[in-house]
Amino acid sequence: MFSVSICCRNILFNAPFPWPIGVVGFMAFPELMTGSDEEKEKALKILAGDPFFCVHELGPLSDEMWAKAKEMFKGKTLVRCLQPDILGQKLDIGSTDRSERRKAVKYITGEIEKAAKLGLKAVAMCSGPDPGPAKRDEAVRNTLDSLRTICRTAAKHGLNVVFEVFDRDYDKRLLMGPTKEAVETLRTLRADYGNIGLLWDLSHAPMLNETPSVLEEVNDVLVHIHIGCAKKVDDGFLDSHPGFYTPGAVNGIDEVAELLKTLYRIGYTGAVSFEVKPEPTQTSLEIVNTAKGVLVTAYYKALESVLSSV
Repeated sequence: MFSVSICCRNILFNAPFPWPIGVVGFMAFPELMTGSDEEKEKALKILAGDPFFCVHELGPLSDEMWAKAKEMFKGKTLVRCLQPDILGQKLDIGSTDRSERRKAVKYITGEIEKAAKLGLKAVAMCSGPDPGPAKRDEAVRNTLDSLRTICRTAAKHGLNVVFEVFDRDYDKRLLMGPTKEAVETLRTLRADYGNIGLLWDLSHAPMLNETPSVLEEVNDVLVHIHIGCAKKVDDGFLDSHPGFYTPGAVNGIDEVAELLKTLYRIGYTGAVSFEVKPEPTQTSLEIVNTAKGVLVTAYYKALESVLSSV
């Protein structure tokens, strides 16, 4: 957590950042996905020792590594991210093939049970691929049915489900998808299951043709925020989460400041997490520290705008 000091109309304001700050660990330190146990443990120690972050989003780890993580991150919030599992294994909770759908649900509910045994309180996930306009309605119905089972399992173990929307047209091409469409499904679920909510990612906004203003209509289901960049390429965008100021990175201080102003206006109370990934010529610490600087500067800019309008 950090504070900024700002003078407005000859009054000095000291304003602590109002939301818990997190980081998607397996993005910032890719070795947490592909490295040796020694490399993974080193990355976890670096993350755990950073006082800037109090929320840590981690992907698949061995039982031994999770035990070490639990010890290292005492007093901090750990979230089990299932997005890399779902994307990497091509799991589809909305599949028109019942056996594929059952396979996906079985895997996700199994990981929820493992997370519960570790004492975690939340898992994050996403939908399966978009099958195209002709089969989209059926896929949404199937996704809704699958999420009922997933939410029921999570509720039994006292876990929350954080549901992330991705792009539909450029890179990941998932069913969910435009925020307003995803929120309709989540609102239907929340009539029976209050343990599921929306994760909105600034990185995905350019690919969805969205801006933070979309959040003003979905605050009733919004529970988590990711901050990062899409990458502009010749034929569109990549969901590669480049660090800020990396060539091709779309989003910067202005976009983050606008997001923070929107979160302030709607009374958001959840966490904000960085999701940035080093490119081959960059280091993890380089892109993480740059992201910190962007957040501090954007917060100052957002606060300055809010105070000047009072």
